[in-house]
Amino acid sequence: MLKNKKLWMAVVAVVVIAIIVWKCSGGKKEQEVLFETAKVERQDIHTSITATGTIEPVTSVTVGTQVSGIVSKLYVDYNSVVKKGQVIAELDKTNLTSELNRAKADLTSAQSTLSYETANFKRYQTLFDKGLVSANDYESAKLSYEKARQTVSSARESVQKAQTNLGYATITSPIDGVVLSKAVEEGQTVAASFNTPELFTIAQDLTDMRVIANIDEADIGGVKEGQRVTFTVDAYPDDKFEGQVTQVRQEATTTSNVVTYEVVISAPNKDLKLKPGLTANVTIYTLEKSNILTAPSKALRFIPNEALLKPEQKIEDIEAPVKIWTLEGNTFKAHKVETGITNGILTEIVSGIKEGAEVLVDFKINGVEQEEEQQATNPFMPRPRNNRQQGGNGQQPRR
Repeated sequence: MLKNKKLWMAVVAVVVIAIIVWKCSGGKKEQEVLFETAKVERQDIHTSITATGTIEPVTSVTVGTQVSGIVSKLYVDYNSVVKKGQVIAELDKTNLTSELNRAKADLTSAQSTLSYETANFKRYQTLFDKGLVSANDYESAKLSYEKARQTVSSARESVQKAQTNLGYATITSPIDGVVLSKAVEEGQTVAASFNTPELFTIAQDLTDMRVIANIDEADIGGVKEGQRVTFTVDAYPDDKFEGQVTQVRQEATTTSNVVTYEVVISAPNKDLKLKPGLTANVTIYTLEKSNILTAPSKALRFIPNEALLKPEQKIEDIEAPVKIWTLEGNTFKAHKVETGITNGILTEIVSGIKEGAEVLVDFKINGVEQEEEQQATNPFMPRPRNNRQQGGNGQQPRR
């Protein structure tokens, strides 16, 4: 019991001493105020937007067939290199050849009939001129002659059509390029009754590709032809490819209430790394300036707080829409500046301060940066810097 009593008396004594020391020190800690500066220097500024797109050939052609039939022969396969006019497939020609022969026979018969009707019409014309036949007989002979002429003309067209259809049975490449896809096999029947069956897809030049990117309606206003673009693909995560905007399409696409616009981006592909169908992660640089005088955007928001000044320090302020501050000795001096473009982090300084100048961007109290502390306290409604009248412990900061 005696030991416990002595222990409690010692604890009480320590607490009392601590309270006395705290009160003698004013119950607060001396605050250290440090001002953060940054140099006005030349840098590059750019603003960009990101999107995803699909890589595809600039020119690709779907090859089909105009006639129905059985695929009797294929001369190309996937990745085959073809030339314009090269035979790439053939359909069975048996029925088409028969149709051509029948059309030719009909033409021969029609020509024979025309020869007879021509001779008959000339004979009736001679007799009619001599008054030996009636006008009715003459007109009947003339009508038979005209019908025979029309029959020959129709038969000749049928022959031409049959020859054309027979030619369609031999399928050739319409362009120089590479076969990307093949939709049929030998022995397969293709029917061209209602639409043209697709046999092959041929890309003209795989060294000249493009990206079709979908840009959100909120960003499309900043996209213009000629802007620089970089993009990556998952197949080569360490490689960065470059291109430029070649077309901004006006048609909007709405998916799940999200409106996007297609933007065409050139994608040179000399090493053939890019393949049709790859997904591209695109960055479009909507604004770029190189080697311009810049300052941190935070410096334009800085305002010296009189409550933080030491007795020997003072403020030289000016009236200006945009100003920047320097600490020259014990004087906080404002400079009127003209600004240009900004990306949110850096702002272009057109005039008002020299390159290399140290400008004030923020201050720290006891090592805590006040802008970060303010954002951590309320990230949605940050307070103005000149309203920061309290230190980190709730006490008025000392000068």
